[in-house]
Parts: sequence; C-alpha cells; structure tokens
Amino acid sequence: MKNPELFDVIELTIDLPAHSLSAGDRGAICEEYDNSQYEVEFTNSDGESIALVTLSVDSFVVVWRSASKTWVPIAEKIQAILSALPEDNLSKVFEFARSVHNERISA
Repeated sequence: MKNPELFDVIELTIDLPAHSLSAGDRGAICEEYDNSQYEVEFTNSDGESIALVTLSVDSFVVVWRSASKTWVPIAEKIQAILSALPEDNLSKVFEFARSVHNERISA
C-alpha cells in the first residue's frame, strides 16, 4: 500500500465530533509531518474551509491520488482499513464477507 501524499483526497474512517466531522467526510492532505501525521483540510460545498485537523493514517483512507490523478480502487481502500484492525476484528469482517458472499451465491 502506498503512503498518503500531499494533496491526496482522504475519507475519514472515524467520527471526529469535536470538529463536527463524521466517518465518510472527505478532505485534502495539505501538510505531512515527520511522525506520520497529516494535516487535512475539510471544506463545505462552497469550498470554504470548515476544519483543519491533524490526523494519523489509521483514521482515514486515501480515495484519490493527486500524483496519478486517479481514484483508489475499493479493494485498496478496504485493504487499508483491514491492515489497521486487530485479529479478533478481522475474524468478524471475514464472517461478514462470507455471509455477503453466500447471499450472492444463493441469489
């Protein structure tokens, strides 16, 4: 998996109630710090800044890569989330994926 870079668009995987942001909200990386922290700007639909937040990589996934000007495939986004989960949570995700797979096969 590729590390986030400046100007990549990210999507939160967690809620940030102190900033009125929710999982799924998108922002752009505007600064990268030495300690794997990223400054992310969130804007409203008019392009006005609504929050500037320092985040660790485990609180978001990259959804658009600025360097290649491409959207990140869903499988890569899922892999990024899974890589941060502990083993017991991975088992729960596997059980869910298996149930979805079974529904598809049964349909």
